[in-house]
Amino acid sequence: MLAIGIDIGGTKIAAGVVDENGRVLETKRQPTPAQDTAALEETVAHLVRELRRSHDAKAVGIGAAGFVDSARRNVIFSANLAWRNHPLAENVENLVDLPVVVENDANAAGWAEYRFGAGQGCKNMLTMTLGTGLGGAVIINGGLVRGAGGFAAEIAHVCAVPDGHPCGCGQRGCLEQYTSGRALVREARTQAAAGEEDLAPLLAAAGGSAPGIDGPLVSALAAQGDAGSIRLLRELGAWVGHGAASLSAVLDPEMIVLGGGVSESGPHVIEAARKACAEKITAAAYRGSPRIELAQMGNGAGLVGAADLARTEN
Repeated sequence: MLAIGIDIGGTKIAAGVVDENGRVLETKRQPTPAQDTAALEETVAHLVRELRRSHDAKAVGIGAAGFVDSARRNVIFSANLAWRNHPLAENVENLVDLPVVVENDANAAGWAEYRFGAGQGCKNMLTMTLGTGLGGAVIINGGLVRGAGGFAAEIAHVCAVPDGHPCGCGQRGCLEQYTSGRALVREARTQAAAGEEDLAPLLAAAGGSAPGIDGPLVSALAAQGDAGSIRLLRELGAWVGHGAASLSAVLDPEMIVLGGGVSESGPHVIEAARKACAEKITAAAYRGSPRIELAQMGNGAGLVGAADLARTEN
């Protein structure tokens, strides 16, 4: 059975037809009308109609950035899109006349890795998606953990440093503030502006101005062997490892999959994460550390996972 996966981001909506083996047969995309919910839903419906011209899809899965209820029907809250207690599944069903499942976008990406990517063969797995922010998905005994209200796996907002850096959620010291692309850029700019000697090449590459430093520049210089940029990535990777060890104390996963753009910036992040997790995990001498591996599904993970959940839950 074919299903259509929809990945709704802050700037674009990606849609694709996915088969039972996780293969994407065709894709389309449109800009996201982020502040107009009716226009957003019509854009999703338009993409579904276009894909159905060539493919007999039977269900639609939507990966949405926000808190999705446990029934996988409504988006309770989204920080970047205009959804508040919003009946997204019902509204889209009325437009496309197909069953619709809505899932948190990080859960959808994690499910794709579990089914078709790095996590194949695992029953207990944690996904940490290191992008602009930090996303998470928890799979226990072969099923997504959604929690009582559907809000589980928000690992971004586990407290890592009491009274630490302020977070967009309103709290301070959240893990996201130390493990994300924003965290990398903040530290790079702050340290470069403070005159850290090993960041002089990075500052020069940014035109001599700390605000000109961004994540891709740090990754590019690290790939060229720049010591300061490598140090920044390893420091971020150590925070990822600390978080992985703490989360392992609760979840006991056999594997932790690192996805997102930050995780793809060479070996420095994952090597540092493995080392820190092994050092910080409780009872390491008796239990060992979970395997930490890079994600395999790439940018299409959310789309594939949403489609597969729609197929298997309808």
